[in-house]
Amino acid sequence: MKVVAFNGSARKAGNTSIAIKTVFEELEAEGIKTQLFNLAEKKIHGCRACFKCFDNKNKKCAFKDDDANEFIAAMLKADGIIIGSPVYFSAMSSETKALIDRTGMTAKANGDMFKRKVGAAVIAVRRAGACATFMQINQFFLISQMIVPGSSYWNMGFGREPGKILEDEEGIGTLKNLGRNMAWLMKKIG
Repeated sequence: MKVVAFNGSARKAGNTSIAIKTVFEELEAEGIKTQLFNLAEKKIHGCRACFKCFDNKNKKCAFKDDDANEFIAAMLKADGIIIGSPVYFSAMSSETKALIDRTGMTAKANGDMFKRKVGAAVIAVRRAGACATFMQINQFFLISQMIVPGSSYWNMGFGREPGKILEDEEGIGTLKNLGRNMAWLMKKIG
């Protein structure tokens, strides 16, 4: 079994990455392989609404000028998908939104190709906007007919400077619970 995660932060080693890796620790303890993509190291642009993916139906975005098709292929091979984002102006990062729009449109064009995969949102936040961002990412999973596991609180951790999230004991505990619940769910449906 494998989980692929996408870090939508401009800081590849910031709080969003730490949050994802906290979930990864629990997944790996259960024998689940993990792979992390840092969107800050990749290139992705927003959906151009050309709808060619609906004509082509080849499980790929028609645009080949960025890394979207690499992300789609990784999602297709995975049993679970984590999308992590920092909160920028009370919403997900623009890179995270581009990822969701591009992969989501291609998935819809190809018969909801992420259907019944396990999806989890992970949020790093300084102060406000975490619930809105959490909801936005989960709406992508739900409209994609994916299965979203719960945790002991919403999957978010607080901290502005890199590493500060580790001081949020409840947030770290929530992320660990998410990892354990995600592993349990994947094994049950796998």
